[in-house]
Parts: sequence; C-alpha cells; structure tokens
Amino acid sequence: MNAEDPALARALRPAEATTARVLSAPRRYLKKLSRAIGDLLPKGLYARSLIIIIAPVVLLQSVIAYTFMERHWQLVTKRLSASVVADVAALKDIYESYPQDREAETLSRIAGERLNLDLDILEGATLPPPGPRPFFSILDEALSDEIKRQIRRPFWIDTVGRSNLIEIRIAIPGGVMRVTARRSQAYASNSHIFLVWMIGSSLVLLGVAILFLRNQIRPILRLAAVAEGFGKGREIEFRPRGAREVRQAGHAFIEMKRRIERAMEQRTAMLNGVSHDLRTILTRFRLSLALFERTDEIEDLTRDVDEMSRMLEGYLAFARGDSAETAAPTDMRTLLNDLRTDLERLGAHVSKVDLADSPLVTVRPDAFRRCLFNLAANAARHADTVAISGRIEARSFLVSIDDDGPGIPIESRDEVFKPFVRLDDARQDAGSSGLGLAIARDIARAHGGDISLHDSPLGGLRATVRVPA
Repeated sequence: MNAEDPALARALRPAEATTARVLSAPRRYLKKLSRAIGDLLPKGLYARSLIIIIAPVVLLQSVIAYTFMERHWQLVTKRLSASVVADVAALKDIYESYPQDREAETLSRIAGERLNLDLDILEGATLPPPGPRPFFSILDEALSDEIKRQIRRPFWIDTVGRSNLIEIRIAIPGGVMRVTARRSQAYASNSHIFLVWMIGSSLVLLGVAILFLRNQIRPILRLAAVAEGFGKGREIEFRPRGAREVRQAGHAFIEMKRRIERAMEQRTAMLNGVSHDLRTILTRFRLSLALFERTDEIEDLTRDVDEMSRMLEGYLAFARGDSAETAAPTDMRTLLNDLRTDLERLGAHVSKVDLADSPLVTVRPDAFRRCLFNLAANAARHADTVAISGRIEARSFLVSIDDDGPGIPIESRDEVFKPFVRLDDARQDAGSSGLGLAIARDIARAHGGDISLHDSPLGGLRATVRVPA
C-alpha cells in the first residue's frame, strides 16, 4: 500500500491526535504542579534565599537523624534489651531447672551481684492487667520483642512508671518472677545528646546564615529604593555596597542615571532653543498683524496666532516634561490655596478647598501644581462650580477635584488621557491641544501615583490624583 494514500492518512489522523493528547497530558500536569508550587512559594528574594539555605540543611539533618535512629539508637537499644532479657531468661531457666532453690535466695543474690538485677519471686501472684502502651517508646517495643523471642511466656513490663527503672514480670509455675533493672542497662539513654547537638548546631548555622543573608539583601533593597526615588524625581545619595555583583549593578545604575540626566539636559536645551525660535516667529506675526487695520480677517488671524501659541506651549510642555525639577517636601495646604487663587484669576468659581491638615508631601512643586492646574482648569472650562479637597489615605496623598459639569462617559475616561485626544461631546474645547490631561497623568505617574476619573457628588466629574505621601 502506498504510504501517501489519502485514505490511509485520514485513517491515521485520529490515532495520531489521540497519541498527541496522551503525550501532552503529563506535560500539562507538570505545568499545573509547578505553577501551584510557585504560587505557594514566597515572592521575596530574602525569603527564597532562606528557603534555598534552610531546605538542604533540614533535608540533610532529617536523613542523618533517620539513619541515626534506624541504625544506631534502635540497634543499640535492641542489643541492650536482648542482653537484659537473656539474663532474665537465664534466671528463669535456673529457677525452673533446680527445684531445690525455690527459696530463690541464692538466685536473688547472684542476680544482684553479678547481673545488677533485683529478683523477686511472687508465689501465688498473677500478672497485672496490661497498661496503655506509650506513644513512642523504642525500649517498650524492643523488650516486648525479645521476651517473646527468648522466653515465650506471658509477661508484663513497665517502662514508664519509674523513669530510671524498668520492671519485667514473667509468669512461672506457681507465681510470677519480678525483675527490676536500671533503664540504662536496656536503653541507649544518652543517644539523644547527639540529636540535641545536631539540632543546636543547625540552629546556630541557620542564625549565622540569616544574619549574613540579611546583610547581603540590604544593598539590593537600597538600590531598589534609589531607583524608585530616581523615577519619582527624588535625589537620594547612593554608594554601591555589598557583594561584587551588587556593586556592579549599583555602578551600572549610576552610569545609566547619568546618561538619562545628560539626555534630559540635551532635550531640554534643544526644546528651549526650538521654543525660543518659534516664539520669535509668532511674535513677528503679532507685530505684523498689529500694523494692519482691525478688520474681521485680521481678528481671525490674530485668534489663530494666539491659538497656535497656546498649542505650541502645550506641545513643548508635554515634550519637555518637568523631570529636571527636584522633589522637595511641600505644604499641600499652601499649594491648594495657590491653585484656588490661580483658578479664580481665570474667572472660575471655586466653592471650597477642603483639607483637614497641612501635610508635607515630597513632590516636585511646580510639576505637581501644573498637574492639578490642568485638571482644575479642565473642570472650570466645562462647569460652573469647582470643589477641591485633599486627604491622607493609606500612605498616599489624594487630591480630588469635583465639578458640576456634563461629565465624561465611563467608556471614554481612559481615552481622554491619551495625547491629542479631544472628545466630541460637551467637554470638547476648540482651543485645546488635547494634551492637558496627558501631561497631568504623566506628572502623577512620574511621582509614583496616578489619576482616576469617577462620578462626582456635585453631578459632574471627579478627578482624583494619588501620589505617595
């Protein structure tokens, strides 16, 4: 049959699909298992490093402890117990083989002097009822096994009643043979010292590892804090420390920071030059228009030049940003009151400025003022009343700007923050470049915060700025 027969190929497809599903099932299960383990493991470097150190130590100590318990402690205890039971079996055999010594005085003397055992013959006695067995007792198990193997008589043992003694009772014709021995004769009582030393040394090693690891993690956390502060415009003194790799990362960050600052300086210088040249041209336009007779056409051209000037300022502000400004602790009450004054100069009606305290928040003052002004001016253009409030919440400072305007539809609240986006509803402004909200959000995010839009209690829109306090 031809291997390229279409009928054969169609017949083989279901089998190939089944084989592929069977082979892919273990891979899916392994992925799910690894994902579940990853979810359970801690996410921090310090915790994961501790697990890397502790897990092998715990595993090694567990293996050593199991080997010691299995091969040494239990073995020694079994051999000691076998020796004691052999002595007891010998005493029983002597007592039963020589009836003339039923008084057992000689046997008791020999047991005490030669075997370090206390022997009593309880004539007419019976074995006590069996008591509860201890939860974990190697001695109890070893003695029971050896008595069953060597003596093969009913017996009763007590390994917990008196801490330093063990009692063995064997049923004999006419009574009970009671033998008392020291626990150390049948039990490796000092073996636990090895476990104590092992656990103690492990704890000491782990403590040293934790202290050392904490010192190694601290430079990484410092580097992360400096990088975060640089992203928020905060200048933090930093000198690389720690391990060689961490110092290399720190020096690389410092060099990157310098390159970024040089690029920002060059961009700012270039934009200042472009701004100066374009403003010069616009100024010549205004002077030329001022020389013409004031007609409707001249008025339209003047408004176009003014609009072009405003749009140019917006584009340059958006491209330039305010990242060159240094962050500093700023009194928010003073800043919000200045914002209210600026809005009232524009003819806006600010109903209130609500701030319970006068918190000091580390921000770039001019940039943050521009962020709030853009939001408040946007609200004032489309509403009759504007309200400003600030508060500290969950280690963040929030400024809410409410208005009673037409608002923004929910589905468009993310779009308005994109550059050059202007809505087709009541909030469209013919003289706007569409950059005010984009600039405001960029400034907020440069501070490590963000801006969100919600429905306002005044009936319009609420813009909330959140920055780290």
